[in-house]
Amino acid sequence: MPTPFPELSLRRLTLDDLVSCVDLSENRGWPREEHKWGLLLTAGQGYGIDDPSGQGLLAVSVVTSYGPDLSAIGMVLVSERYARQGIGRRMMEQILEDAGKTPLTLYATANGRPLYEQLGFVSVGSSEMVRGHLRPSARAAAEVVRTRRATAEDLSAIIRLDTEVFGLDRTHMLARLPAFADQIRVAEENGTLTGYAAAWPNEDTHVIGPLIAQDTGTAKALIASLAPGTDRPFRTDIAVHHEELLGWLKEHGLETVASNTMMTYSIDALPGDWTRRFAPLSVAAG
Repeated sequence: MPTPFPELSLRRLTLDDLVSCVDLSENRGWPREEHKWGLLLTAGQGYGIDDPSGQGLLAVSVVTSYGPDLSAIGMVLVSERYARQGIGRRMMEQILEDAGKTPLTLYATANGRPLYEQLGFVSVGSSEMVRGHLRPSARAAAEVVRTRRATAEDLSAIIRLDTEVFGLDRTHMLARLPAFADQIRVAEENGTLTGYAAAWPNEDTHVIGPLIAQDTGTAKALIASLAPGTDRPFRTDIAVHHEELLGWLKEHGLETVASNTMMTYSIDALPGDWTRRFAPLSVAAG
């Protein structure tokens, strides 16, 4: 659909635009999520379209680059006032053009998926967002696998494991994790890291992510070990092929609140080992 605003142009955002970004999130019924926006605007590149009326931003998105082999698109939002006028399509088309030959990925809501399919994105999987307080009975899982609080000395090992599992180097994200997250836990076996998980504050919840683990038992133990460190409900996005972990979370107090479709552009499958990748840092960053 052609937009009636031919003069609109995409510009790069900075941290100075954070308040406008969270205002637009609230405008569309999303949480304000200042903490997450701060990470996305520093570790990734935000794009926005200014409202001609001078009332902040009318559209935003964020692209997080993992080098020439993959970039992740997230937080695609258009103000309710300008919805269904072709602005979201224009913004996505510009992002695709700027990406050139770099493959892209995103997590699509049910509302956004038709547009992405029209632009050439294809589905490669899905995830469930679950939320709730983890029941104390789940904490027995932490006793099966040895976990401990991560230290500064663990960061290089976390990055090595993450690169192996994610398939690409995301040091620029993980180096910010100690300051961004309230907790980081690691799992060990014979002195070797076999998994790690972070819990970071978002509104009234703690989001679990990234969650990398050698198997489901280790993933359960990492989640359970995070529980004593917060009185907030947990929220996390688990890839649906991890059926056992999703079932365990639902048995122990969490409920499905949303689902998203994982999609790619110009690449048949996402890199890395998806048997060990249980949850992203955020669906906004891939």
